[in-house]
Amino acid sequence: AQLVESGGGLVQPGGSLTLSCSASGFAFRTFAMSWFRQVPGKERELVASVDNINYRTYYLESVKGRFTISRDNAKNTVTLRMNALTPDDAAMYYCNADDELGLGYWGQGTQVTVSA
Repeated sequence: AQLVESGGGLVQPGGSLTLSCSASGFAFRTFAMSWFRQVPGKERELVASVDNINYRTYYLESVKGRFTISRDNAKNTVTLRMNALTPDDAAMYYCNADDELGLGYWGQGTQVTVSA
């Protein structure tokens, strides 16, 4: 199983980025998909998730209204659209797949830097 993130980079405050995660090697449609982020010295935090049944979404309070998570089961991808970025959003962003039965996978991460 493999998760490969892309789309990170440097953006100015107020800018936008779209992160993508491409999955392979497992039954993507049966897994809930999430994006986490982590900065050095802090715990990894859940930013957004979308389940595999009702496509119900969850967002970290601080990103509500700015970030949008979506999944495409036909392409085995999950996307995180991030708008109105602030320096507080700078982090390494990780894609996660979880079947909610104890099986999960992580990507290698993609760096998001928000700076003028």
